[in-house]
Formats: sequence, structure tokens, C-alpha cells
Amino acid sequence: MNIYCGSPIYRAMRHLTRAPFAEGTRLLLVGIFLLYTNVAFALPQNTAVPGGIAVVTLGDHKNAPQAYYRGRRVMVLKDGGQWQAVVGIPLSARPGRHTLRVQPATGADSTLTFKVSAKQYEEQHLKVPPRMVNPSAEDQKRIARDLKLGSEAYRTFQPAAAVATRFTLPVEGRYSSPFGLRRFFNGEPRNPHSGIDLAAPTGTPIRAPAAGRVIATGDLYYNGNTVYLDHGQGLITMYCHMDSIAVKTGQAVEAGHTLGAVGATGRVTGPHLHWSVSLNDSRVDPLLFLAPESVAQLSPK
Repeated sequence: MNIYCGSPIYRAMRHLTRAPFAEGTRLLLVGIFLLYTNVAFALPQNTAVPGGIAVVTLGDHKNAPQAYYRGRRVMVLKDGGQWQAVVGIPLSARPGRHTLRVQPATGADSTLTFKVSAKQYEEQHLKVPPRMVNPSAEDQKRIARDLKLGSEAYRTFQPAAAVATRFTLPVEGRYSSPFGLRRFFNGEPRNPHSGIDLAAPTGTPIRAPAAGRVIATGDLYYNGNTVYLDHGQGLITMYCHMDSIAVKTGQAVEAGHTLGAVGATGRVTGPHLHWSVSLNDSRVDPLLFLAPESVAQLSPK
């Protein structure tokens, strides 16, 4: 049985984790609940390429081990009776063998390797106002502050026994730009596209694809009005170019909660939502967290 955010099982489990029991009692109740419902979380799709996800089996340890990739702690969930490391692979990763350091609850550390295959992403050429390509010295100071905010958000790691890794789309809109595009603004190369774009009219509601906590918001130079959500264990989502923001830093949200509205703030060519998903501070393809039927409905246009 798979558990999805918003399902009765997921809501029941969240109620148990929030109920006013003593910590030991709460953990016992959650353990019994998981045992008798035979819950296995729907892991994201295993696609070990730059910008993808590697699901690496860690074994049947009694307690959850910790795992580290490139110095960052990674998500560890139990699936099929085995602990699995869910590793985000950055777009900058080179093909070949990569190393995962495993730290069990007891005993010595060990290492595991997994293979990252090559992937070639398409190019995209866009026209934007010149100051959005070559910002002024004053704008660069603002950009530096924005980068610090984003860096701190993406490096958040909040331990959590239960993490919803099957998402719903945050907005109803046209799939206008896929993940990983090698981007050129006014003919100049820039960082690859680290999320997906969903084009929709200004004011269209943007909803949380899974339960989480708002860890940062702001009006950023490139991203415009932006919200960061922490879903636990290094899984962070970002929503930008928003017309308005409807949540505050520190606020807990459930799946489907309105985060704000689609807009055209920041560096854009029209109203849309840019949606990024990050694992262990690596931006990965959001489609890997969607149900197959949701992905089948999308096609770049």
C-alpha cells in the first residue's frame, strides 16, 4: 500500500504525530499504526542522471541509518522492509560512479556507490529586459542577499519519520518549460532551468503539493515573489514569480493549502509559476515526484 499526501491514512498519521501524547507514547503509536496498515511510502522515480534521483538500498538496519552525499545528509525512508537513501543529484554532476557514506545507528561507517548516467538537456533562448541579464551594482547587492536566503532554505534538513514524496501539481496550467533546459537570455548563457514552468493567468491559485512548513518568503530580484516549503529530510520546494503571497514564514500548511497566486514578477516573459524541487541541496526534476497519470497529462508546449 502506498501513502499519498492528503489521503486518509496520511492525515491519520499526521494527527498521531501532532497529538498531545508524551514523545515515547507518540512514537509507539505511530510505529503500531505503520505496522498494522502495512504502509510503504511512494518513493520518487529512480532516475540516476544529473538533475535526477538515485534510490540506493541501505539494507535492513533495525534503526534508520544516516546517509551523506557530497557532504550533505540525504533522505532515508523505509520501503519494502529495506531502508532506502533517496539521493538528489545536481545538474552539475558528472556521469560515472558516485559515493554515498552510510552511518548506521551502531557500528562503523561504510560506503556505497551508485552510477550516474549522462543526460543531455535541450536549449532555450529567451528575450528579457537588459537589466535582468546584466544587473547594476546596486541590483547585484540585492541578488547576493537573495542567494543567501535561497541557499539557507535549500540547506535546511529537518529530521522526520514520515515524508510525503508523492506530489500533486501546485497549479493548473500549461506545461511551458521543462526541467534542465540550458538557458540563454538575450543570447547570453545562464544557469540551466532548475524547475518546471506552468503557465497560467495572473491570479490563478498556487497550492501546496504536499504538507510542509514555510521556511522563507520574499520579493527576489530574479524570482519575484517567492515561497520556500520544507517537507522534511532535506526535501524543499520553491514557488516563484507569484503575483501575491498568502502564507508567512513559520506557518505549517497541509496539501492543497493556498500559497499565493500566479503572477509575472521577477525575470519573466509572462505570467507563470516556476516550481523547483530540491533534495539534499540539489535541484531535481519535479516530475519525478508526480504520479504517472499526472505526468502523462503534461507535454511541453
